Amino acid sequence: MKKLLATLALALLSSLSAAQPAPDSAPFFGATLANADDRPVAMSRYRGKPVVVNFWARWCPPCRAEIPELNSFAKKHAGKIAVVGIGIEDDAAAVKAFARDFPIQYPVYLARDQAHALMSGLGNARGGLPYTLFIDRQGKVIGAKLGMLRQADLDTAAPLLLR
Repeated sequence: MKKLLATLALALLSSLSAAQPAPDSAPFFGATLANADDRPVAMSRYRGKPVVVNFWARWCPPCRAEIPELNSFAKKHAGKIAVVGIGIEDDAAAVKAFARDFPIQYPVYLARDQAHALMSGLGNARGGLPYTLFIDRQGKVIGAKLGMLRQADLDTAAPLLLR
């Protein structure tokens, strides 16, 4: 019964419409993005792990507001669920400074010119921010949310990611 309620709750918070199939995670796992030190990192490194993928930007107030929730979630689930931030950004030095000063306590990558295509391929054709995907260890997108995350969203997703 708990699993059913959790599944229903995640379905309600999901920004995916009932008529639209869940996006394929392949664009995420196929991407190579720059880290905050401007070095390329293949997202395939997260294959086989439950992962929360959060698209954000420094200039986006809801994106900034959800960072403490993501930090808390990343700390609580360290070693069990990965949290990944993908900045819709071009300037690695500015992102590194922002991540240090804000602070962001999970890995952050820059989408640069891949941002729109990557988000679109992952079910966010409108390109709105923040946008978050929940991907289980089998690589299946089990939920997505367009708009600011709340702690309840993350708490609902956690047991589904850990199955």
